[in-house]
Formats: sequence, structure tokens, C-alpha cells
Amino acid sequence: MRFAGQNALITGASSGIGRAVAAGLARGGARLWVVGRSRERLEQALCAAAGSALSVTAHEGDFGAPESLAAMAERLLQELDSLDILVHCAGAISLGAIETLPAAEFDRQYHVNLRAPYVLTQAMLPLLRKSHGQVVFVNSTAGLRANANAAQYSATKHGLKALADSLRDEVNADGIRVLSVFSGRTNTPMQRSVADWEGAPWMPDCLLQPEDVAAALLDSLVLPRTAELTDLSLRPFQKYPR
Repeated sequence: MRFAGQNALITGASSGIGRAVAAGLARGGARLWVVGRSRERLEQALCAAAGSALSVTAHEGDFGAPESLAAMAERLLQELDSLDILVHCAGAISLGAIETLPAAEFDRQYHVNLRAPYVLTQAMLPLLRKSHGQVVFVNSTAGLRANANAAQYSATKHGLKALADSLRDEVNADGIRVLSVFSGRTNTPMQRSVADWEGAPWMPDCLLQPEDVAAALLDSLVLPRTAELTDLSLRPFQKYPR
């Protein structure tokens, strides 16, 4: 029960890495606040973990819509009196050449991948300072190196790294730790959509599993306070066949 009594807020918790992180925090005895586009999907996804958590509160919100995000943040501030752990897992991806991929897709990814974590972190900072909390940005290896047909997605993920790096310097004196997790190809619905777009075979056993990423992430949160893990990179051990 290494997170017993702690308040944790996880975005994108209805599937993939977010779901695995939320389940791990639940097993550790945390109180969970989870955010996703569908309250029903959130509740279904975390049904098995609910018995381990002190409590699970689901909030529906669309990170692509600024007004929805603002309303959801306001509801969270009314419910939380402190926040120990904030994990940003929500994400969106569109692939295509710069020459042809519409700017509207860039706007959508910017809102979900970068603006929403900025706005939500900004809103939660007073609570995080109160608890000397921790913030985790689940990024991507695309946030370290951009490939062809991923300019928009990679740009938002590079921006997310910059956000985390600046935040870390700003809040260190407040006792807040900040971690970026750079995950390679992982067995998630998003990665399945990437494989479909590429026309690649879907071989999930050759990928990172969401539980792999969650295990490394959660271990970082229980490091002694004499240490701060700033950047964590994971990739599949096996090479994905092409």
C-alpha cells in the first residue's frame, strides 16, 4: 500500500497507459480522480481496481474543447483539498506528411497533448504545493526525435517536454517533483491506429505493455526525497517486424 491515503489525478485513464497507472495507484491504496471523454468507459475500465482504492471519482471532459477543460478543472478544485500525484496520460495523434495533413489536425493535437496539460497543471499547482506533490507527463519517444509523417504529433510532444522541463525548475523549491516518461511503441488503442495507418501487421506481443510503463512510472514516485528522476525512456525489448 505504498500510495495509501494519497490523492491522485490521472487523465486518459479509460485505456492504455492511463488505465494501467490508475490501476496501480488503486492497488497502492490511493484515492483516485480520473478524467476521460466518457464517464461510463472510465467506470468500466477501473471497476476491478475500485475495490483496492480508497475511492474512485470519474470526471468526463473533452480536452479538445477549452470550455470543457475549464469546467472540469473547476469541479476538481471544488472536490480536492490537496493533490499528491498528477499524471497526464491523455493524448491524440494524427499522422501524415506536412504537405497534406490539415492544420485543423495540428490544432486538435495541440489542445489535447499540450494545452490541456498546461491548463490542468496550472490549476492544480496550489494543491500540489500544499502536498509537496509529484507531476508526471507521459510523453513519447516522438518527443525526443521526430520522424517523417509525425511532424504535428512530435511538435506537441516536444512542447510537452519543454513544459515539463520549465515546470521542474520553477517548482523545485516548492518540493514538487516533475517526471517526463518517454514511451516507445506500446500496446494501446492509439498504437493500433498507428499500425493501421502504416499498413503494418499488428503484433502487440512485440510492443511495450501498458503495465510495463506503469510499473516504471510508479516506482519513480516512491523514490526517496533525496532523489528526483527527471526523464524516463522505455522502448520495446523486441524489434517490431516490418
